[in-house]
Amino acid sequence: MDSGDRPYIDLENGIDENGEQYVIRKFDSDIDIEELYWHRDDEDRGVEILECGEGWKIQFDNELPIDIEPGTKIFIIRHEWHRVIKGSGHLLIKIFKYGKEKANR
Repeated sequence: MDSGDRPYIDLENGIDENGEQYVIRKFDSDIDIEELYWHRDDEDRGVEILECGEGWKIQFDNELPIDIEPGTKIFIIRHEWHRVIKGSGHLLIKIFKYGKEKANR
């Protein structure tokens, strides 16, 4: 699977044991930090950190960055500004997309 000119590679699309669709996404260790810009997504997302080196973070608008590590689970509300902050090594995440409805984080 390929992600074109995006700063990540989608490795796998699947369905988990609860019937929820997911994508496994990898950010390589040699990614240019300028590619990790502030953005919003068109649906609510659940994100689980599968693997990461030291220093990777996620930051939401008007909040301090949050350290992430394997096992961290994050909920991102549709159209909420956020960004990933590069650490050492690679970052591997599992993303669940939940449609267009709003939910609380």
